[in-house]
Order: sequence, then structure tokens, then C-alpha cells
Amino acid sequence: MSFKMFNFNSNIVKGIAACGYTEPTPIQAQAIAPVLEGRDVLGLAQTGTGKTAAFVLPMLERLAGKPQRNPRGLIMAPTRELAEQIYENILSLGAHTGLKSMAIYGGVGKAPQVKTLQQGVDLIVACPGRLLDLLNDRAVNLSGIETLVLDEADQMLDMGFFPDIKRIIAKLPQSRQSLVFSATMPKEIDTLTRKILDNPARVRVNHVAPLAAISHTRFNLGKQDRTATLKQLLGEQSMTTTLVFTRTKYKAKGLAAQLKKAGFKATSLQGNLSQAQRKKAMDGFRSGAFTILVATDIAARGIDVSGISHVINYDLPDTLETYTHRTGRTGRADCTGQAYTFVCPGDEKMAARIEKQLGQPMTAKRGVAVPQAAPVSNPGPNPRTATRRSRPQRSASNNRSFNWSQSMAAS
Repeated sequence: MSFKMFNFNSNIVKGIAACGYTEPTPIQAQAIAPVLEGRDVLGLAQTGTGKTAAFVLPMLERLAGKPQRNPRGLIMAPTRELAEQIYENILSLGAHTGLKSMAIYGGVGKAPQVKTLQQGVDLIVACPGRLLDLLNDRAVNLSGIETLVLDEADQMLDMGFFPDIKRIIAKLPQSRQSLVFSATMPKEIDTLTRKILDNPARVRVNHVAPLAAISHTRFNLGKQDRTATLKQLLGEQSMTTTLVFTRTKYKAKGLAAQLKKAGFKATSLQGNLSQAQRKKAMDGFRSGAFTILVATDIAARGIDVSGISHVINYDLPDTLETYTHRTGRTGRADCTGQAYTFVCPGDEKMAARIEKQLGQPMTAKRGVAVPQAAPVSNPGPNPRTATRRSRPQRSASNNRSFNWSQSMAAS
């Protein structure tokens, strides 16, 4: 099977060739044809399956050759990273089409975005919050939208974007093509799709099954041993490009700082960063300036970096789907990958669910134990000082020598 079966125009064929695509992935093989036909599509697929090209390629085909001043295609994504990733795919695949596109998200000034819109664009990739702001400012006209895409719809639900999405959809033409792609189908997503999709083609491609190209290893350890184990693993030569997941943004920031202090080329990606800082982290990770990226789940579906050798779950995820999305950052594009998961006391239930989904136990290893200081024996009162009034002990909160790095290592 090859992309020739879709009869794309020559300008799009050039983009496909330039990107090195040779044959469609399962999600592309199933989704491209109905999108080209103008049908609505509901796609269920995990990250790393190539679904971005599954909607970008047919959109480019349908829009090419008919440039207009107002946008005709709208793709909504939950995070700035994912919006940028989709936008970069459009630039690459549509390089020879003459179509103009742009990415819209918060964290940067509105003025440059407004100026680009005034110059005319065919295709917009947007985060809902900033797009709604521009709509309220009457800086963008969506009356000509022919195709709407909601990508990672379940994550947009989790992030509270649905009220904004509904307001944006209300501004779109009733007569349009709508495509919804999601990793899971919670009740709210099912309700939304019933309202906005008309007799959709349904595409489902292993949307919760981890990729077969990934090997899975668990490290059984105490929470206080995770940082020492992580440092030892990162010292191995095979750990060329590593993505480490934590549960909170504060832990991501603190852990990256510890690794950097230990001599590793590490940075973090988390919600407290400005857009410029997030871009610097991602660009550095892609270029190799940083070989370790410590991230929260905000990055699980928005990072498209080729050649990630390892994904490490410093904290266990809360759901099976999140485990799939995290580990799907490696083993992409026919490459193999390694997923390491730290399993601490209290994590066994989720670890067992992950292994059940995998269909087999993860390879089990033990972590690096942190040496514990020997307890100081109490020799009893000194007869010379027994009669002296003892000083009250200072609490840790008042102790100026309290070691915050040790505190983070144990968290």
C-alpha cells in the first residue's frame, strides 16, 4: 500500500516525498479516503500512529488551488506544543501548495497574530482560549470554515476547554465537514460528537494498546530511591534522548534542576514556563542541546521528537491511557524504544493494570537503594552537663541548614 492510492495532486506528493513518507500508517489508510470524500470522521487512535497526517493531507488536498482571504480550515488542539507540531506538519506537507497557515495560542502577544490574519490565511491551528479571545475582539472571521478538526478531544475536555469550543463552533457555518480525533471516548466526547458529526466514518486503531515497538521495564523501589536510580540510568550510554515524566510541574522543575546540577544536559517542560521558555526547552531537546526533558503530562501528546530512546515514568500515571500516551513518545516511525516505570509502595494496583493491558509482566529490576545514615546511639547523660539546663531543639522549619535538595530527592 502506498500514498499513490489517494491520487493526491503533484504538489502534495512533493511534500509527502520530502517528509520521507513511503506508505500510510493504519490510521492514515483508514481516515484519508473518507476525509477526501468530504465525510465527517470520528477517529480513535493513540499517539504515535500518524493521525496528524491523516487529517492534514486530505485537508491540504481539498483546500489547494482555491486560496481565499479568510480561513477555510480550522484545527483545534489542547496545548501550544501540539498546535506547533501540527503547524510544522502543515508547513512541511503543504510546502508546495501555496496555502498559507498559522498557529494561534496564548502566552505570546496578540498583535503579530492579528497582523497575520489580516494578511490572509487558509488554515489555522489554534488553542481554544486564544482563538476565542480573537473572536471576541473581531480579529478573526470563521464564516468561511469548510473543515473543522478537533484533535486530542479528550485532553481538551480534561483541560476544561469545552465551553470555549462550544462557543467557537457556534460561530462556524452549519454546513461544513467536521473531524474529531481522540484517544478515549468519555461520555462528554460521545455527546459532543453526536451533536457536531453527521453520519461519520468511524476509524479505530489500537487506541489504548501500547505500541509493539516499545519494551517495558519496571523498577521496584522506594520513593526515596527514585532520584538515585534515575541518575544511574541516565549515565548509561544507551540513554541518548530521554523523556522523564513527573506528576506535578513543581517536581518537574526541581528534578530537572537536580539533574542539571549533577552534570546532565537536562531541562523541564511544565505549565509555569512562558511560551519563550517552553520553545527554548523544546528546541533544545530537538537539537540535542538537552538530552533529558523532564515534563508533566502537558507534554504527553504534544511532543514530536524523532529518536527518543527512553521514556521514564518517575511518577506512575493515573490512567492506562496516559501510560500509553507517555510511552508512545518513543518507538515511533518504525524505531524501537524503552519505557522504564518506577513502581513504589502504593503503586502496585496501577502497575498490575498496566501489565494486564500489555498482556505480560514488565521486565522487573530493582532500583538503587540510597544508603541510610546509621542511627546515633544514646550514651546517656554526661555527668558533667547533666545538671545544666538543656537548650530546646530547633524544628526543621527553623533550621537554616535544612537541605532542600535532599527534600526534593525524597519526594
